[in-house]
Amino acid sequence: MCATKTAGMEQRSAVFVVLFALITILILYSSNSANEVFHYGSLRGRMRRPVNLKQWSFSNAYFPILGNKTLPSRCNQCVIITSSSHLLGTKLGPEIERAECTIRMNDAPTTGYSADVGNKTTFRVVAHSSVFRVLRRPQEFVNRTPETVFIFWGPPNKMQKPQGSLLRVIQRAGLAFPNMEAYAVSPTRMQQFDDLFRGETGKDREKSHSWLSTGWFTMVIAVELCDHVHVYGMVPPDYCSQRPRLQRMPYHYYEPKGPDECVTYIQNEHSRKGNHHRFITEKRVFSSWAQLYGITFSHPSWT
Repeated sequence: MCATKTAGMEQRSAVFVVLFALITILILYSSNSANEVFHYGSLRGRMRRPVNLKQWSFSNAYFPILGNKTLPSRCNQCVIITSSSHLLGTKLGPEIERAECTIRMNDAPTTGYSADVGNKTTFRVVAHSSVFRVLRRPQEFVNRTPETVFIFWGPPNKMQKPQGSLLRVIQRAGLAFPNMEAYAVSPTRMQQFDDLFRGETGKDREKSHSWLSTGWFTMVIAVELCDHVHVYGMVPPDYCSQRPRLQRMPYHYYEPKGPDECVTYIQNEHSRKGNHHRFITEKRVFSSWAQLYGITFSHPSWT
């Protein structure tokens, strides 16, 4: 009886060992597969540099959603104000207000934060996923700075689908706010953004399960519109590998209890299940553009 019981325990132990080995192999395989999909954080293997962004044509790139105007083009000095909590406590508001052109993203508010981030908004670049969050708060985003030019971006199937088109939603908002000026990134230019990502990283955006971030669109648009670009609040690509572990920084300055910035960056950079932003890779590209396009960074400074 004891011998039979011992044999059964040994058999179960053997099965457990085999299962553990199989799980370990699967984890290792998944890790290797992830690297095959996208060698994150590296720009090795990039294709040839694409056409100079300063030479991109505005023709058929941004079309008016409201009215027949064309997108204003040329600012000598632009500043991009990110949504990062690194801006809290900086008292940069007056400095940002003096900038010739200011660019903000999505639904980052200025009310209650103007001492640090200013209020002036020349351009606001808005992702398709943020359209409703912006339009539901017209006192913050439309009426507060009526001079703002909105640039909406999104895949054609999101922006222009026959039923529930986001373009129609924006057009209806324009009826309520006739002074609102809004443009959309054209399908042709959306493809150019994808081609640019592939040219700079050597990886196809869709095959590598990547979503371009609003930061990517904003940076390219700023380079197109502005002779010089200064970015406030964007961390350099190696920041999260050097930051002390116990230091926590909210991803958005207006969401103090929101996700941690570096946790968000690292999870998005290395995940291969579903589509994710490649924030760190994008910042490596921005670093390579800095000297080429006259981009500077502060709070924190890039060296």
